[in-house]
Amino acid sequence: MDNLIRGLPHTLGALRRSAFSEDRIGSRGVKDELRSNLICKLRKRESLFPGILGFDDTVVPQVVNALLSRHNFILLGLRGQAKTRLIRMLTSLLDEAAPYVAGCEIHDHPYHPICRRCRDLVAEQGDETPIAWLTREQRYVEKLATPDVTIADMIGDIDPIKAARHGHDISDELTVHYGLVPRANRGIFAINELPDLAGKIQVGLFNIMQEGDVQIKGFPVRLPLDILLVFTANPEDYTARGKIITPLKDRIGSEIRTHYPASLEQGLAITEQEAWCDRPSAVAVQVPVFIREIVEQLAFLAREDKRVDKRSGVSQRLPISVLENVVSNAERRALSSGEKVAVPRVQDIYAALPSITGKLELEYEGELKGGDTVARELIRSAVGRIYDRYFDGVNMSQIVQWFDLGGSLKLEETIDAGAMAGRLNSIQGLMEKTAALGVDPSDSDAVRASAAEFILEGLHAHRRISRSEERGYSAEERRREPVTGTRERETPDLPRPQRRQFN
Repeated sequence: MDNLIRGLPHTLGALRRSAFSEDRIGSRGVKDELRSNLICKLRKRESLFPGILGFDDTVVPQVVNALLSRHNFILLGLRGQAKTRLIRMLTSLLDEAAPYVAGCEIHDHPYHPICRRCRDLVAEQGDETPIAWLTREQRYVEKLATPDVTIADMIGDIDPIKAARHGHDISDELTVHYGLVPRANRGIFAINELPDLAGKIQVGLFNIMQEGDVQIKGFPVRLPLDILLVFTANPEDYTARGKIITPLKDRIGSEIRTHYPASLEQGLAITEQEAWCDRPSAVAVQVPVFIREIVEQLAFLAREDKRVDKRSGVSQRLPISVLENVVSNAERRALSSGEKVAVPRVQDIYAALPSITGKLELEYEGELKGGDTVARELIRSAVGRIYDRYFDGVNMSQIVQWFDLGGSLKLEETIDAGAMAGRLNSIQGLMEKTAALGVDPSDSDAVRASAAEFILEGLHAHRRISRSEERGYSAEERRREPVTGTRERETPDLPRPQRRQFN
């Protein structure tokens, strides 16, 4: 990029004689620029937003339509739906470099400057007017909306120090200190969490969006800004009365809804892309597919659980953070026991509770149970769902019978893979069942132990066997309920969860 800029014209006269002539780019605004470059990418069938997964058939087409329509738009979605990441990637649709009048605070276009300083400079120096260049990244400005943001921050204010230093009258346009929005001129200005912006600031925004008139301390300044405005918001806040003023909503061209992954496969792809699992370490990390699936299923179940606040949502950061924590726990165990390979187990998912509880906003019922309890129940349910994907209808009676006959097995979290595989191998028929998970006898003890433990945890999730802190895995104790007189009868096992169908 530096080499490119060094080879570009640096005076207005040279600019007019270059490929950036007035006939070619003189009247093209940023929205026209985005539209033109987007059309080129569509014709070439290039990927528009690489790394944004799960939006190809939903969000991306709507963003494309908004850009082709030259609309300012808003992304509505719960937390952790890649809204900010998506709008930051809009810079890839800008030109690699854009000329502006050197030294201008609001990056005036050399062919039609809008601020007083640049108009005077071009009139005075003509073709010798110095030109500088903006990169794509420099043309993107982002602001997190907070209640303490002022109109001076966003639009600007009169700067008495500037007036005194240059000997200007306080009413002179040259004394204006421009805010963030004018400084984003000829680029993209993004506001995250728009509803948190005070109403009077929103008024200043919609005036710029439509009329281009700005008032600073009662001093009228005509600024026809060339800018694309993009917003993000939570749907609950956006639709609440008084959060967004009606004239601003009316001026936003397109309202686009984002969403969480629609299928387990999409979630797995996102988490695999984002989670830090391929890390430099003294041990190799090998994460079984079923562990990844349990972690991802955990997020899907949390989004459906009535104890979790639906308005807050369950961020896609949850499975990403959980998987990283799961890998770290397995890594810690492998380092402590001197093993060369770290293979996560279901136990490691329970050890990752700190990365779960902080991301769940609970309803009243969930608060009564407590975050740890809710998280443990979600993990158990997730294990049951993934177990059904591999073993639904598979006869596990031989394994269950081993426990019914008095067998028990306690597996400490810190036990090394060899010792754990040896204990699990004593359970009749268990290791043979791991073949359904793609495990064979030639695999390492760590892989075989992880797969066998998953099967036991799946049986526990379906209440075929029991597990406690004291005894570990053991036979399921049937609940007994009193009946008439002194006689008691055994209640049958609770029904197994229905298998979830995945798209």
